[in-house]
Amino acid sequence: MLRGAVARRYAQAVFDIAVEGDLLDNLESDLKGIVEIVESSPELQRILYHPQVTATDKKELMDNIFKDEISQVAKNFLFLLIDRRRELFLGDIVAEYINLANQHRNIVEVHVTSAVELADKEKKSLARVLDKLAGKKVQPDYAVDPSLIGGVVVRIGDRVIDGSIKTRLATLKDRLIQNQVN
Repeated sequence: MLRGAVARRYAQAVFDIAVEGDLLDNLESDLKGIVEIVESSPELQRILYHPQVTATDKKELMDNIFKDEISQVAKNFLFLLIDRRRELFLGDIVAEYINLANQHRNIVEVHVTSAVELADKEKKSLARVLDKLAGKKVQPDYAVDPSLIGGVVVRIGDRVIDGSIKTRLATLKDRLIQNQVN
């Protein structure tokens, strides 16, 4: 509960700054880069998240790592999180910021899982259908799950459209069992 509330509050603040300064895309890129580097380095995480390492030392380390790689706005935001002891929430804040930025751009993230890898032509065709279905521009994320046997499962926000053969077979099995009982 606290994690989500903190993430929303800080993400909204940095989002407002980004919109006001026309920095939405650049700031998103900077924040994603910061999270990627932090998450890829257990040593950096140990230092950044350790409560006995001073804020000054943490900021100096982050300044050295990201010297000329990120904007001053991103650096100031990172330093604010460190000063307020919210660096542990960085990944959640950035994820929430991306959600806010996508809403602003009228983009919705869609997760598509298929039994086999989809061809580029199939992906484009599916994206067009999903654009119409969602009423927004979709940003699809594709995954493969052979256990689906065939078809696709699409997640748009909290909606799930399951067109997999696995689910259809399970439904058919349930109906057959139900008919035997009756």
